Amino acid sequence: MTKMIHSYWAYFVLITLIFAVVNAIMGLTSKKEFKDKDLRISLFALIASHIQLLIGFIAFYTSSYYEAMRDVGMGEVMKNSDLRKILIEHPIVGIIAITLITIGFSKHKKKTTNVAKFKTIAIFYGIALLLILSRIPWSQWFSN
Repeated sequence: MTKMIHSYWAYFVLITLIFAVVNAIMGLTSKKEFKDKDLRISLFALIASHIQLLIGFIAFYTSSYYEAMRDVGMGEVMKNSDLRKILIEHPIVGIIAITLITIGFSKHKKKTTNVAKFKTIAIFYGIALLLILSRIPWSQWFSN
């Protein structure tokens, strides 16, 4: 059940994150003013990604994969590319991505120019989006 919620919420996170990145790039290239709407878009993506992280932690520790990892040991998990992707790479890269989103949001608040605010969001959120896209278990996502 939690895995299903984690999967469906991921669509929402991706949409909000893509929207935030595109908004930041458009604001940066058009040199427009960073308004409350832009702040809210970035904040919404931040909140959605943090909720996804919490759901992911619950899904991870209640999954059969976690039990399998405890049974076979970390050495066997690292030898199996599918288990390694699900149990090691996916969570670690997700944590790194959400950390980048958090840093980007925090840093943009300290910027004094509109260009700098949009640029900070575009860079940090953009890298986070690429990391997330690189570690989504696509085969499992589309087989559900």
